[in-house]
Amino acid sequence: MERTTPHDEAFKKLLQTFFAEFIALFFPELDKLLDHRHTRFLMQEQLVDIIGEEKRTLDLLLETKYKTLNAYILIHLEPQSYHQKEFHERMFIYFSRLYERHRKEHKLIIPIAIFTEPHLIGETDTLSMSVPGHTILRFQFLKVEIFNNHWRKFIDSDNPVAAALLAKMGYNKGEEREIRFAFLHMMLKLRKKLDDARIALIMSIADLYFVPDQKQDEAILYELTRIYPKEGEAIMELMPAWKRWGYEEGLEKGIEKGIEEGMETARLKVAHKLLVKGFSFEEIGETLDLPAEEVRKMIK
Repeated sequence: MERTTPHDEAFKKLLQTFFAEFIALFFPELDKLLDHRHTRFLMQEQLVDIIGEEKRTLDLLLETKYKTLNAYILIHLEPQSYHQKEFHERMFIYFSRLYERHRKEHKLIIPIAIFTEPHLIGETDTLSMSVPGHTILRFQFLKVEIFNNHWRKFIDSDNPVAAALLAKMGYNKGEEREIRFAFLHMMLKLRKKLDDARIALIMSIADLYFVPDQKQDEAILYELTRIYPKEGEAIMELMPAWKRWGYEEGLEKGIEKGIEEGMETARLKVAHKLLVKGFSFEEIGETLDLPAEEVRKMIK
């Protein structure tokens, strides 16, 4: 039985939007071999475990060009947020089904598992079969263990994937405020190179992993304003969008009603941006802390 959570879906949206940045961050040597100009995500493909009589839709499958081979290849991305004893066997079944279907058109298939939770460090990534003196099979997929990467390694990065996942990386108890400050500082730099929709996507995903602390965020934003006085307007953009726009609308009208209307307008803007990015009403509702049905009515 498949398990899906808002975190899983958000992670898939992140990979779809920033695939090249994900590969550059975690697999820099592989990144040099790919021509991202030819990358395209394929329609979801359903594979069948004949023995287990179970159907499963691959999370993400894409086609891109491999420079060395001068040929198109497939990359299968499988985010995993819970322990599954036979996960490595499933990865081999997916690989073998893909090979069976696509071996004539694609010279290489690269399976990548992304383990997103701390308790998944050290998960098996290999399936082997052998007899004395002879290896029959040795299948090994690439893997990323998000929590096995220390957050300080990425704080000077301008990679949007690093920013979105900073709170999922390895850290010690008591470093939460430092991580939040580093994240907002990274977002301050990313605002100069990304459009509003991508910024909204990164912040909505990061907010799934950060523990909300309004006073802390306000203190951090104040500190950033003091350190970077010329970036005041940009720093204001890092406030939660509905709070920021509500505040601005309220200043213009000078009354509580203006703040309420501004907040509603802001929520609608954010909801539209996330909807365009492929988020469901349920996922948007969780991000904005609203019931899914209210989001649906608001957008309509």
